[in-house]
Amino acid sequence: MASAEFERRGYVATSMRAVAEAAGVSVPTVELVFGTKSQLLRAAISSAIRGDAEPVPMLKRAWAQRAQEASSVGEFLAIVGRVLVEGEQRSAGPILAAFEAANHDESMSALADQLRGQRAETAAWLVDELIARASLRREITREQAIDTVWLLMDPHGFIALTRDRGWTAERFEAWFIDSVHKLLLAGESATSAAATRSRPSRSTTSTSRRRTS
Repeated sequence: MASAEFERRGYVATSMRAVAEAAGVSVPTVELVFGTKSQLLRAAISSAIRGDAEPVPMLKRAWAQRAQEASSVGEFLAIVGRVLVEGEQRSAGPILAAFEAANHDESMSALADQLRGQRAETAAWLVDELIARASLRREITREQAIDTVWLLMDPHGFIALTRDRGWTAERFEAWFIDSVHKLLLAGESATSAAATRSRPSRSTTSTSRRRTS
């Protein structure tokens, strides 16, 4: 409830009363659990990013383990792309509210910096996993690759494309994966990765052959 209110109204216009009414509880109840509005926003963002109440860092979760076990760039990015979009759908709005809050509330500046740092950490992890499977373009350094992924993951961009430009989550996911391929990977690696992602499954191919015959 809190995430939706912060996304819809922004940090300044969201009141504890509005959150309480949306949740169907009293203001004292919200204040008892979260304390202040800034603490409520912190909790909302943390829950939105993880998608549950488990205090397990994102890169220590099962999806990250599956991604690390992926044998190809295409398989790796398919897992990461899906998790990224699901996380953006839940958390982009509240995170933008935190960035807005940092302009009005000094205590929120640290949270905004922390969120940017976490995105950089995830981008570095993604790039290092790419390098373990493929080659970056010759003119791209690791640091430049991290900055590129960091920008592609920016919640401002996600909101602009999915809300303002009407993109579906699936379109954004495909765009993210294709952008990583084209901007970061060397020619052969990019072609191989794209082929892996677009290659029809064995069952689909078999079905197609049976229909043809």
